[in-house]
Amino acid sequence: MNYTHRLEFKVRDYECDMQGLVNNSIYQNYLEHARHEFLISKGINFSEMVANKINLVVVRAELDYRDSLKSGDSFEISSNIKQITKVRFEFLQDIYRKNDSKLMLQAKIMGTSLNERGRPFQLDVLSRLFDE
Repeated sequence: MNYTHRLEFKVRDYECDMQGLVNNSIYQNYLEHARHEFLISKGINFSEMVANKINLVVVRAELDYRDSLKSGDSFEISSNIKQITKVRFEFLQDIYRKNDSKLMLQAKIMGTSLNERGRPFQLDVLSRLFDE
């Protein structure tokens, strides 16, 4: 798959559970950070949007765990975004371990943009991402 954005990470000890594996909830943090960095790389400032009372929110998350990362593993999150409806978009994100390029996790994260009244609306700044 051709990805629009890639971001490298390294597992830190405190992200692991008693078995020495990355705790399953930590993957959500990794994915969220990669989405924020993706938006920043496209000139979209998440903090400015919040200050302007526009919120991007996750409405559904599907994570397929393929294997487990361990402390010290380097990995990459590869991301794409696509439009689902006028007010919904979906990030497709894959996590690959660096040393062997093994697919560790696949995620579909559906989101929407909410205005100051908490109502979904079409955010024009995102529409340019769907054309890439």
